This record gives sequence, C-alpha cells and structure tokens, in this order.
Amino acid sequence: MTALVELTDVSKFYGNIRALEGVSLEVHAGEITCVLGDNGAGKSTLIKIIAGLHRHDAGTFEIEGEPAALGSPREALDRGIATVYQDLAVVPLMPVWRNFFLGSEPTKGAGPFKRLDVRRMRETTRAELLRMGIDLRDVDQPIGTLSGGERQCVAIARAVYFGAKVLVLDEPTAALGVKQSGVVLKYVAAARDAGLGVVLITHNPHHAYLVGDRFVLLKRGAMAGSHAKSEIALDELTRQMAGGSELEQLSHELARAPGPDVIGGRAVEEPDEGLADEVTEGTGAAGKPSGEAADKGGEGPSGAPAADRPRD
Repeated sequence: MTALVELTDVSKFYGNIRALEGVSLEVHAGEITCVLGDNGAGKSTLIKIIAGLHRHDAGTFEIEGEPAALGSPREALDRGIATVYQDLAVVPLMPVWRNFFLGSEPTKGAGPFKRLDVRRMRETTRAELLRMGIDLRDVDQPIGTLSGGERQCVAIARAVYFGAKVLVLDEPTAALGVKQSGVVLKYVAAARDAGLGVVLITHNPHHAYLVGDRFVLLKRGAMAGSHAKSEIALDELTRQMAGGSELEQLSHELARAPGPDVIGGRAVEEPDEGLADEVTEGTGAAGKPSGEAADKGGEGPSGAPAADRPRD
C-alpha cells in the first residue's frame, strides 16, 4: 500500500549547521507514526519540512507516491497535510466556533451584503466536536476558557473537518497533566480510527507506546532507530531514547564512591584503641574514679581523711 507521506534520506542544512541528515519516515493511513527524540534532536525541523514551512536540501519527499517540494503551509494543507503546533494557532478571546474556522470562514450573500455565515459555523463546530466525542457546553465561549486538552482536541477536530489525510501533532501532551494527556491521546486514536495517517512528535515514550504503530528515533539530527511496535518493547524504546550506552556510561560515572561516614560535613574517625583502654581503666561505668583512684579520692592533700581536714 502506498504511503500517504514518505521521506527517504531527507537532509536539511542551515549553512554549516546540520539540522537533519539521512532521515527516513513513512506515514500510512490508519496508523500513528511516533517521532521521538530529546531537545535538539531535529524533531521541529522535520515538522517544518512535512508542513511545507521549509524545503529539504537532499533526499526525496513523496506525497501518495508523487515527489513533492512544498512551498508553504497552505500548499501542504491543500495536499491534505495539517499540522497542529504546540501553541495551537488559536485566538484565546475568540469563541470556539470562530477559532474552528479561523482563516477559512464560510460566507453568505453577495457584493455589499456578503457576510459570515455564523449559524452554519456554530452548527458545524458543535457537530464536528460531537463526532470526535467532545461535548462542549457552549461553542460561543472563548476558547481560552477551555483546558489545554480540550483546546488540543478542538485543533484536531478542525484538521479532520478540513479534509486532512495526514495529521502532524507537535508535542500535544507536553504541557498537560496525566488526565488531560489521556484525553488527548484518546482523540489522537480517534483520528487514526477515522483513517488518517498521524505523525506524533513527542519526547515521552510512554505516551508514544500507548498509541503508536511505528517509532522513529532521532538523535542530533540523525536516525537513531526505526521500529515497528511488534519489534520493540517499551523498556528498550525508553532506553534507546534516553541515550542507551551513553546513559549506562553516565550511571557508572555518577555511582557513589565508597568513603568515610560524614557527620556535620566532617569525616568521623575511629577512636584510638590504646587511648580507649586507658580511659576505660581509669573510669568506671558511670564516669566515677575506680580502683585505687576511688580509695585515694576521699583523702586530702596530706593523706588525712577529708572529714578530719581543718576548715578555713
């Protein structure tokens, strides 16, 4: 089956800086391809190439089997590629329905009587959100009053409505809590079930493994691995993303070295055994003089009993 989007040995350079080199990726309908990597791995550059913001410098980029060199995000959208960035490209003070149609507002009337078809936009927004399983109280409320997870879901529903075949999601769960992340992942899976090819950019292998079908790992702009879900376990995926052998070497370097016990910032030294014996011989259990010292302790300086000493 022909891939919706296929990148083969794609590279991107900014002067002498290598942002991407030799990266390959396939996106199929009804599948989620997860791109994982640490900060600076090249994930953002890969998104920009797929979304039409930047052109690749080497390699091949195909859309449904045809070579492509996208010149703008609008061209990418016309070819069926929609991208949802971390900032979601929404206007917080505008109603949900205005944000849903932002930049593609339907109109009615002609000439000087041409105006926004508000009723259609409200009804369509409510219906599309319900189809994705999102039941908002009121589509007239400002989108800024929604939770982060709900805003992500509105952006996903908008991309589906406008005919996206490929949905690119840039770190959709990065700023969300556990519960909201679960909500977003549920709608990502719903987009997959609707027949879309999804590219999920994330640095969280646990989220990726829950919904992903394929995993592409990037490291410093290069491919660090490409696996189907059946070929790799979560622990190994996490280890490879975290650095693998580099992380093991670091753990050895950071291992606690054996040393003396420390109290109050100073090392505690063992007492001298000879000194300890002398102290024990001259002192009783309660710290009183013992033996001869105890007998002599009751005499005065002249050897007379203390009771017979003259008083001043």
